[in-house]
Amino acid sequence: MSISLADAKQLIEAVCRHAQTLNKPVTVAIVDSGGFVVALERMDGARPLQPSIATAKAYTAAIMQRPSLMLKGWQDSQPGFFAQIARMGQHPIVATEGGLPLKRAGVLIGGMGVAGGTGPEDQDLCEAVLRDLGYELHFEQFNKIRP
Repeated sequence: MSISLADAKQLIEAVCRHAQTLNKPVTVAIVDSGGFVVALERMDGARPLQPSIATAKAYTAAIMQRPSLMLKGWQDSQPGFFAQIARMGQHPIVATEGGLPLKRAGVLIGGMGVAGGTGPEDQDLCEAVLRDLGYELHFEQFNKIRP
């Protein structure tokens, strides 16, 4: 099962509304459960590299089936191996804030990536929107590193 285009557009609209309140022009990428782009939007004023960053975050969250931030420990403990893995697939795998899996009823349906703010701002935007729209945010290991 994968996210629909209608649901992807709803997520993007919600992120953009939240980003406007922060005066941050962001880019939002939504991918399906296989990591393929369903929708991508770059707000006016967003920097040119942001679509690639947001897509990498969303892709990471979907194919690794966990928040991209959860990969930080792996990147730090095995940098050589992580560097090799990070280049595999159709997009880079990144260990940073702002990439969250999309889950409903315990089923992974895709990933969302936000780029344009600081790492914590990107992460907070993702979490706020997913919480507001009723997506699951429970990832046991993640909850241990993020209060």
